[in-house]
Amino acid sequence: MNIQRKNNYTRIIIFFLLILSYTGVSGAPVKTELNSGWRFRQWRLNNWYPATVPGVVHTDLIANKIIEDPFFRLNERSVQWVDKEDWMYETFFDLNDEMFDKKNIRLHFMGLDTYVSVYLNGEKILEGDNMFREWKVDIKDKVKQKDNKLEVLFRSPIKEDIPKWDALPYQYPTGPDQSQQGGIFNKTVSSFARKAGYHYGWDWGPRLVTSGIWRPVYLEAWNEAKLEDVFIQQKEVNKQKASITVHVDILSDKDISGAQIIVKDKKSGKTYATCTADLKKGTNVATTDFVINNPQLWWTNGLGEPHLYEFQTDIVLGSQVIDSNISRTGIRSVKVINKPDQYGTTFYFELNGVPVFMKGANYIPSDNFLPRVTKQKYEKTILDAVNTNMNMLRVWGGGTYENDIFYDLCDQHGILVWQDFMFACGMYPSEGDYLESVRYEAIDNIKRLRNHPSIALWCGNNESYDGWFGWGRKEDYTKQNPEYARVMWKQYADLFHKLLPDMVEQYAPGAFYWPSSPYGLPGQGCDDKNGDRHYWEVWHGRKPITQYNNERSRFFSEYGFQSFPEFESVKIYAPESGDWAITSEVMMEHQRAGSYANNLIEEYLLNEYRKPKDFESFLYMNQVLQGDAVKIAMEAHRRDMPYCMGTLFWQHNDCWP
Repeated sequence: MNIQRKNNYTRIIIFFLLILSYTGVSGAPVKTELNSGWRFRQWRLNNWYPATVPGVVHTDLIANKIIEDPFFRLNERSVQWVDKEDWMYETFFDLNDEMFDKKNIRLHFMGLDTYVSVYLNGEKILEGDNMFREWKVDIKDKVKQKDNKLEVLFRSPIKEDIPKWDALPYQYPTGPDQSQQGGIFNKTVSSFARKAGYHYGWDWGPRLVTSGIWRPVYLEAWNEAKLEDVFIQQKEVNKQKASITVHVDILSDKDISGAQIIVKDKKSGKTYATCTADLKKGTNVATTDFVINNPQLWWTNGLGEPHLYEFQTDIVLGSQVIDSNISRTGIRSVKVINKPDQYGTTFYFELNGVPVFMKGANYIPSDNFLPRVTKQKYEKTILDAVNTNMNMLRVWGGGTYENDIFYDLCDQHGILVWQDFMFACGMYPSEGDYLESVRYEAIDNIKRLRNHPSIALWCGNNESYDGWFGWGRKEDYTKQNPEYARVMWKQYADLFHKLLPDMVEQYAPGAFYWPSSPYGLPGQGCDDKNGDRHYWEVWHGRKPITQYNNERSRFFSEYGFQSFPEFESVKIYAPESGDWAITSEVMMEHQRAGSYANNLIEEYLLNEYRKPKDFESFLYMNQVLQGDAVKIAMEAHRRDMPYCMGTLFWQHNDCWP
């Protein structure tokens, strides 16, 4: 071996030894998912059945042939007993030596739906009341190495909330809560639960009020310190430079001097920034700044490449990396321009300094049973948007803060996300424990989503403001009792004009918060000159489709025109020929806006076309009608640029056939 080759060989050996000492694999945190061996039972009965986690009780009942598919024909009616029962889930687990020997061990529940008590080896470790929160529980002093018993008891959300409804002298207005379908008469209890509103029924979906471990459960263990969260705050972005501050949340066992935080490019290994922090026992936040010159910017679909950077953040003690985080994000500047002009008040999105007309749709959850939405379904849904040249989806407030993969795909494909907080069409008892629960819900979800370049704005709710000022609710409640109206409005303002904007400012500084959708000027319903608008006079208002050509808005964030699905979809839930009429019992059961909507579809259809010859032709012509109506609206909105700078139709996807 010549001297040059020998020197190169020596350098390689030294390099790999340094890498091994630096990565510190043996000291890294360990994590495992508790997704096997689960079983469940009706709390008041003794029969156990196998369960799938993540999952919900309805899908477990279907899998065990206790109930039939609620989407099929009239089966939804026969499963309304499920949400009146309490349900117990349990599993047993062991810890391997590596995990058991760690100084810190915890359970991390990503999502529990909704009212829940959790027990480990017979001891209660958690009481939960919010579907949208994560829960982290220290179990180091409670866990055994072998044969741990984990029990998760879900209390009926209906039984939990009816006493709250009964106790009030007034009732909160809600969205289309189908309490009658649920067998509880007029007791619209959905406002009281921090749970997806559409589970209680909507005017396009069934009433299936779920319970269950709907997101993964993890066991996590570590020594000394753990990297809890990394926030890549983009303070100033343009094509010349990106000024970035990295905020690192670290959980430490003890006081530690001289912890090193290193931020680098995962692919190239280039170091962007380092800092040294003295950690105190408990939660710590360390920050470091850096600049990327001439960054590759993230653009929306149709404007350019949605380039993504991968930032690796390491915590180093001595020569050992004790924890590491990968944050995948795009560098971009997103601003909402909402300011007075000669017509009223503008509302448009500016990406990297470029005003962009938003072409897109409203997005609802893709299933009533959320754990059934697969990666493939998410990919198809986002690619449907991409391939039809959309650049925005609005995550509507009556569903859920979506899974990470949804936002990852939007990041990857250049789809901006209008993100509602999970409130829709109602007023809420937002005080005391309820308001505090929402505070933590907001923190969990803002922190989880804030690094996604696709997040364009945070919106307080769907239509609650317009409902109060534009639909006559303020007047109705004031006539009923002025004190009821005062309390209700104070609760609204405390939530949507104080708490939520404060949480956005604190945990995603620089992000835009919009109080409600639609929202124009304070103290009034939406209009055609200010802010965003939901337009339903074509359809609900029975105005002709041509009226779309006359209506104006600075931003149409919701409008639409109902149709039946195609015949092949109908046959999934209505396979019998006796069901094939729009007024059949089965078709009416799947028409959640009632005979009113069926009559409207037929009325509009006969105004535009001749009477279809049969049921299948009626469905087809109805879809042609819908397509034509939405096309006319979209074209009118785009012709009205730059007065109008967005068109998001209702809706992109569906939750049942």
